[in-house]
Amino acid sequence: MSKRKLLVPESRAAMDMLKAKVSGTNDPKEAKYEMAKEQGIPLQRGYNGKLTSEQAGKVGGAIGGNMVKELVKMARENMSKK
Repeated sequence: MSKRKLLVPESRAAMDMLKAKVSGTNDPKEAKYEMAKEQGIPLQRGYNGKLTSEQAGKVGGAIGGNMVKELVKMARENMSKK
């Protein structure tokens, strides 16, 4: 996952699992490469200085956006059970 500090540090493993799930991979460290590949963005390991800000934002935005959608879906399902 990113280097951002989580409000609940104990949630790191669960957030990493969610990140992997929404990107269609087993390893959360591979999520950004999988999302980039799906969008046709030439993201490589190591230096990516030739990527535009728009390209880089599309990768991170897709991951974060899909994670939020999945969390909302999970919350709705949880609320409907009660």
